[in-house]
Amino acid sequence: MAIVPVCTWGHPVLKTRAQKVVEITDDIRCLVRDMQETMQAQNGVGLAANQVGEAIRIFVVEIPQKTTEPIRYTLINPELTYKSKTKESQDEGCLSFPEIYGPVERFLEVEVRGTDLDNQPVVVRGSGLLARAMQHELDHLDGMVFVERMNIVHRLCLKKQLKALAQKTKARLAGQGIKKY
Repeated sequence: MAIVPVCTWGHPVLKTRAQKVVEITDDIRCLVRDMQETMQAQNGVGLAANQVGEAIRIFVVEIPQKTTEPIRYTLINPELTYKSKTKESQDEGCLSFPEIYGPVERFLEVEVRGTDLDNQPVVVRGSGLLARAMQHELDHLDGMVFVERMNIVHRLCLKKQLKALAQKTKARLAGQGIKKY
């Protein structure tokens, strides 16, 4: 297992719609372990594969609990199958947007279906932070980032920070060459 770099805003993979996983291989299992370790090392609650440079439909979530072990899920080829009528707005952040936060409206309860690493069907119905995290990661897999869900006033307030982060990311990528997706 390894902690891998997280792609930051300005990296083209964050705006790429992830492709379906056709086979769960040892490489996929290794990627998931790396994603989990990376998410934990950065105190995140979720991480999508494209955030670590792999434009495939996988996300991991880990929701801390006060008295028990964290709630952990790995979902491969996840699909949103239910959303409540009720929504709420709360501040969100993202490992791909260090130190950038803002209010995002999300459904209070959702159901997501996919498969696990053993290719077994998984249905996760969650509310609160779990629902918010799953919606956030599904957005990533569709090439959407959380700032795009903010209202225009909040996006304008973040404009300078977002531009600076994108420029920093693009400068770093120009020196390394960009992996083709």
